[in-house]
Amino acid sequence: MTYRPTVRGRRLARELRRLRETQGLTLQEVADRLDWSRATVSRLETGQTRPKPGDIADLLDLYGVPSPDRDALINLAREAGQRGWWTAYADVFTGSYVALEDEASRIRAWDTQLIHGLLQTEAYAREVITAGRMLPGPTEIERRIDARKARQKLLDREEAPRLHLVFDECVLHRPIGGPAVMRAQLEALLEFAARPRIEIQILRYDTGAHAGLDGRFTILSFPNPADPDIAYVEGTMGDVYLESAEAIATHGDRFDRVAAAALPPEDSAHLIAEAARSSK
Repeated sequence: MTYRPTVRGRRLARELRRLRETQGLTLQEVADRLDWSRATVSRLETGQTRPKPGDIADLLDLYGVPSPDRDALINLAREAGQRGWWTAYADVFTGSYVALEDEASRIRAWDTQLIHGLLQTEAYAREVITAGRMLPGPTEIERRIDARKARQKLLDREEAPRLHLVFDECVLHRPIGGPAVMRAQLEALLEFAARPRIEIQILRYDTGAHAGLDGRFTILSFPNPADPDIAYVEGTMGDVYLESAEAIATHGDRFDRVAAAALPPEDSAHLIAEAARSSK
C-alpha cells in the first residue's frame, strides 16, 4: 500500500533532513554508517516511506540527539506511522491531500467550477464523479461516493477546521444533475454557510479581471506552528503541493485578493438563496 504522509510525517521528514545537514553528513554517508541504502535515507527525509520508530531511533543515535528531543521525535514517528481512516479508501484517494486536509485547522479554497467536495450533497457528488472521472461502472462510482461521505465527517468534529470558501458565481448556475439536484445542493450550501466555522463568498460575474483567473487552489493551515501552510492545486494530470514560503505567500495574497473582490458572506447567502429559488 502506498504511504501518503500526514502532517506529522512531513514534520518528521523535515526534522530528519535538518539534523543530517546540521551534522554535515551526506545521504550516502548516513547510509554507509547505518548499512542502509541511500534511497532508504532519502525516502525517510522526503516522507515517501512510513517511518519505523526503530529506524528513527537509529538515525537519532547517529546524529547524537539527546532526550527529551529524541523521545519526542520517536513518538512523532509512531504517530506519523498510524493508518488514518483514508487508508481504507486507498483505491480512491491517490494523493496526500485527504491525509493533510484531515489535520488542517483552517482551509481556504477558491473554485471556479464546482461546489467544494466537503460541501457536496450525495446527488451532486454522484453527478460530478460520474461525469468527471469516467469510471467503468456503478460499483466504482458508489465506492467514491462512500469515500466522499467519510471525508465530509471532518466538518462534524468538535474541533472542525475553519473553512473559508470563495466560489465563482457560475458555480451556482451550472445545472449539474438538473434543477432538483442543484436546488438541493444550493439549499445545503446555505445550511453550511450558517455554521459558525464556515464562511462562504461568491465572486460575481461582473467582477471582471481578478486574481483568481489562473484557476482553483486550496491552502491548508495547521494548528502546530511547526507545520507550514500547504497550497494544493488539483489537475487532471496530477496534483501539485506547494510548500515554499514564497509560493505560499503568493497564493495567500491571491486568495485574499479574490475574497476582497467577492461579495461579503451575508450578500453571498442572498445570492445563493436566489439561485436556489430560480433552479426550476
